[in-house]
Amino acid sequence: MPEYKAPIRDMKFVMQELLDCHSRYERLGFEDATPDMVDAILQAGAKIAEQEIAPLNQIGDEQGCKWDKGEVTTPDGFKEAYKLYVEGGWPTLSQKEEWGGQGMPASLHACVSEMLSAANHSFATYPGLSHGAMATLEEHGSQQLKEMILPKLVEGTWTGTMCLTEAHCGTDLGMLRTKAELNDDGSYNLSGSKIFISAGEHDMSENIVHIVIARIPGSPEGTKGISLFAVPKFNIDPGGNVIDRNTVECGSIEHKMGIKGSATCVINFDEAKGYLIGEINRGLNCMFTFMNEARLGVAGEGVAAADASFQGALAYARDRLQMRSLTGVKNPNGPADPIIVHPDVRRMLLTQKSIAEGGRALIYDLTLLVDEKLNGKDPAVLAQADAKLALLTPIAKAFLTEAGLEATSLGVQVYGGHGYISEWGMEQLMRDTKISCLYEGTTGIQALDLLARKVLGSKGALLKSFGEEVTSFIIANATKPQFTVLCTTLGGYFQKLEKITQEIGVKAMNNPDEIGAASVDYLMYAGYVTLGYYWLKMMVTAQKSIDSGTDEGDFYLAKIQTGQFYFDRVLPKAAGHAACIKSGGESMMAINEEHMLF
Repeated sequence: MPEYKAPIRDMKFVMQELLDCHSRYERLGFEDATPDMVDAILQAGAKIAEQEIAPLNQIGDEQGCKWDKGEVTTPDGFKEAYKLYVEGGWPTLSQKEEWGGQGMPASLHACVSEMLSAANHSFATYPGLSHGAMATLEEHGSQQLKEMILPKLVEGTWTGTMCLTEAHCGTDLGMLRTKAELNDDGSYNLSGSKIFISAGEHDMSENIVHIVIARIPGSPEGTKGISLFAVPKFNIDPGGNVIDRNTVECGSIEHKMGIKGSATCVINFDEAKGYLIGEINRGLNCMFTFMNEARLGVAGEGVAAADASFQGALAYARDRLQMRSLTGVKNPNGPADPIIVHPDVRRMLLTQKSIAEGGRALIYDLTLLVDEKLNGKDPAVLAQADAKLALLTPIAKAFLTEAGLEATSLGVQVYGGHGYISEWGMEQLMRDTKISCLYEGTTGIQALDLLARKVLGSKGALLKSFGEEVTSFIIANATKPQFTVLCTTLGGYFQKLEKITQEIGVKAMNNPDEIGAASVDYLMYAGYVTLGYYWLKMMVTAQKSIDSGTDEGDFYLAKIQTGQFYFDRVLPKAAGHAACIKSGGESMMAINEEHMLF
């Protein structure tokens, strides 16, 4: 099993040097988020991830969760580790002091979340969704509802879930059947069944608060008639004290491909008492607060998986002896050379490294924009943050999870036959990561959101805004000899993206199916280009440190060399997606579905 080590040095490079987080924190009023405090939090987060959470990863996969008469037992050690997590104050890190939080930036919480996910994806799902539940209640809940629920959620003694999917409807939420009927006291009775509910039932917290979409009788059909509710596993009084068991039951848990230590539940509501969040029939609008936070969290899972797999593959490649180098013996005292000397192994390792580190830069930038949205005061800056988040969130979620899955596949490949054997842990990483491409909106759904809603829906305004940022950076650095070619290359890819966008828009005027046919390739193209932008920014930042005479020259040189690899061997993959887009959707739709069996 790979031994996970939190990449604190790279996290600090991205947050402090690339993104200048401390200037932002100071401007946003995070007085306690000093460099020393951030370092201390990262070190403490690494300690619990490495020493307490990571050792349970394989145990969780082997044991899975156990269901018995509606009760779920988590794998050995999970309950105890979660208790340590709560005692350490980790659920409170980025929550408001008003509700018992520490008032730290959301971006700092993202760093800790990456560590947890890389150490143990299954474990990370339990506290992970609680943050989305808290954000949703904080933004849309009534003051009374906040007072009832938020303190315990923030404390971590209660956890939260997201209840969207039903057996007959996944993404098409307008088809939901769960109903909510008004009670005399202003609460609601919810009846219905939800599936695929991560952490929907477990033995790690005292109560579980389900954030549920349902339809009030008489509401409009479709998505316009959806309302949102908080439904606790145990009923609570206005003071937030547990009273008795609510009629919420776990009907079963799923038997899954991966994240087996995470309980994925069927949750049945039988006139269960719940409380309206926000306005009637505005539930989906409120739920987007939860979904957008969850999508960034899942994007982080892709980065975490790529990094964990890279760490395992790198350690193995240094030790495994196979064949001799094509350019001569590199290990004269051994029977063969370590496989890290072979070009194809280098290709796989550097692909993993470039995905993990490039993705980390993208995610951390977006989480800093979340800090801006939550705490900023300047309307112009807030508008810019909102526009950038709107455009890049679906790219981050879909591209980084697809790329993260590719990275875990490469990790298996580096190990060869041993990678296929469960004891090494690499195949578990690959199985665990596939779900990240599926939940919180599949790659196809994110692609439609990006192309149809965000790009074409804004008449290109969101893409233009981001393009101006990229272009400005290119112009500022194109005259530097070491970056001239890279700036020209990136500029060419971005101009191609703008041209592709226009061509799809023209085609879609005659045939709307062209949007769906192009969407995933469009997102992947945009993803490669976006990561190219962040890699170029990291290379420029690293070169500045080298020029200043840093004593960490090897670290910064490796950053520049990895970036060069990305431009040479990863970014060109975008061209294949451009070619697919140009081919259009005719061949997809021409064949009759009855003929697909022939």
